[in-house]
Amino acid sequence: MSLNHSSELQTKLLARVPTVTGRDLPEWFKTLDNGPAFLRCEERANWLAEEHGLSHGYAAAIVREHERRRRHRM
Repeated sequence: MSLNHSSELQTKLLARVPTVTGRDLPEWFKTLDNGPAFLRCEERANWLAEEHGLSHGYAAAIVREHERRRRHRM
């Protein structure tokens, strides 16, 4: 599955993350930071989905946003 979806869909998914998952984005980012050291974003999205019961769409959106923010910090 691809991690790429439209920016509009990405925005909508991210806005719904706290409601759907019960956790806000910083909590998910911390989970990713403390999780396994996968090299590929798709592997991290699959891990989030499998380990934490997220749909692949939400997992991919979280990983994509985490990467975007990480790149901007550098």
